Amino acid sequence: MHSVRFLFLPMVLSLLLSGCAQTRETSSTIFAMNTVMELTAYGDSGQQVLDQATERIYQLEHLLSVTDENSDISAINHGEGAWVPVSQETFQLLSLALSYGRETQGALDITAYSAVHAWGFTTGEYRVPGPEELAELAARIDYTQVELDPEGCRVRLPQGMQLDLGSIAKGWASDLLAELAGGEPAIFNLGGNVRTAGDKPDGSPWRIGIQTPEAGSSGYLGVLELTGSQAVITSGGYERYFEEDGQTYWHIMDPDTAAPARSGLTSVTVIGADGTVCDALSTALFVMGPEEAADFWRAHPELGVELILVLEDGTVQITQGLEETFTLSQDRTMEVIAP
Repeated sequence: MHSVRFLFLPMVLSLLLSGCAQTRETSSTIFAMNTVMELTAYGDSGQQVLDQATERIYQLEHLLSVTDENSDISAINHGEGAWVPVSQETFQLLSLALSYGRETQGALDITAYSAVHAWGFTTGEYRVPGPEELAELAARIDYTQVELDPEGCRVRLPQGMQLDLGSIAKGWASDLLAELAGGEPAIFNLGGNVRTAGDKPDGSPWRIGIQTPEAGSSGYLGVLELTGSQAVITSGGYERYFEEDGQTYWHIMDPDTAAPARSGLTSVTVIGADGTVCDALSTALFVMGPEEAADFWRAHPELGVELILVLEDGTVQITQGLEETFTLSQDRTMEVIAP
């Protein structure tokens, strides 16, 4: 017997927003990219911003969905080893994803979709593959085999391999939405990918609650205060998982094993000005584990990100830049990662 839990709400990160009586606030909720999204804009142009943001999200979903048979990603996955023409946007995001794969030495690998599917996370028919199947799946995970043709805006994937941009697409979309806001205050929660645009109208910080990551738990791990345009993106094992024979299996795959990543972490939150970077790193650092994640952060100050790591024993580790802006809401041990 196994039990299944799939969280849509309150999502990975929940917004703690207080209204501003002097500024008009416009909000909407949509379902796209397989998650519930909450969009909020301020000022007289708020509704226009939300209308444009909604249209943009659906455009991107049509291009990037792994299940839409008319999407660019579906065409690549069914290309049977041939070159497949794609849109400029899809090509750009694929190029970024592969560059982050190289930067993280394969901890982020967009070709792990076959493994995610084999475990049942795309269909809800959950199962634990045997050792031989896992070895076969792992052999088909290799982002370096994805070929790009910039001149022809084409992509080629070896036969038998499949890719998915779910580990980076919402972060990229959040950056595009922040640009659409045109400097006006807005906040977009794309299913745990939170993006602020500009300063909050009342001058107070944006307050973002980080959800407790342990499976079956609820409430806030802590609260993060931000100013200006920032992305706050979390990857956690509790987002999509199932339990079988007392063991929990989640959707974040270790590319080396084609099995759920067992790195000693239950969630990773990445905060920074670039949502695409934050989204890519939240998955990659989860796969790396706490020590390697901290080392990666120290080695790449140019990325301008801060981290919140939650270890399997419940310990919370934050990078030094968050000491004044992150407050624990639970009785846990908190450690600071120094540069």
